[in-house]
Amino acid sequence: MDPSAPAAAHTLEIRVYYEDTDCAGVVYYANYLRFCERGRTEFLRALGFSQSRLMREHGIGFVVHRLQAHYRHPARLDDRLQLVTRVHALARASIVFTQRLWRDTLPIFDAEVTVACVDLQRGRPVALPAVLRTQIPLS
Repeated sequence: MDPSAPAAAHTLEIRVYYEDTDCAGVVYYANYLRFCERGRTEFLRALGFSQSRLMREHGIGFVVHRLQAHYRHPARLDDRLQLVTRVHALARASIVFTQRLWRDTLPIFDAEVTVACVDLQRGRPVALPAVLRTQIPLS
């Protein structure tokens, strides 16, 4: 894992299971996006905001608006990986995350993901709640 990861980063440990792979034991490409979704969820949870709490108390959810992915090296069955999630930018109604998946010191996968905050009743973009915005560290 990147030893220079700042305190504003969240790290999620991931074990690659059989269900994550294709018949050759290589992680199926779409599963990297599932790993990233978990990383963003756990990033928010570490700040004290579960997805269910945000839905219940604020009536909001997040949808992926933009995604850029770079597959660097294959991850394989039984690998132990570390997903480092950071917030690159905040806007009124969106968050830009950068995520990097590591196997030891080897970067496996990079993603930049912009999520939009939406009102769950109307399905329209809405401002991030101030209580959340003030807790999100930028890196």
